[in-house]
Amino acid sequence: MLAKLARLFVIKTRPEAFMIIYALATGAVQRGQAYLGQYPGFGGKLLFLACMGSVFMAGAKILDCLKYEQAKKAAQQGMDAPSPATLQRAKT
Repeated sequence: MLAKLARLFVIKTRPEAFMIIYALATGAVQRGQAYLGQYPGFGGKLLFLACMGSVFMAGAKILDCLKYEQAKKAAQQGMDAPSPATLQRAKT
């Protein structure tokens, strides 16, 4: 039961990743606007940019990790399946 619940929190596809990144960006913009209100001027703008920069960095990391996990899964499936050369030798 716990494993089924944990599977809900695993990002498996690029559209899921983009939805997560969008949600992060929405929260970062809201937080950045609050910083602009609290710290008017250059300091608030820097904090706003820091919020947005963190989303760019997190989004890039999510997409890179997703690509890495898909490549790892493809490699594991390739190792488990017999190669064409092995099947050819088995037939003769």
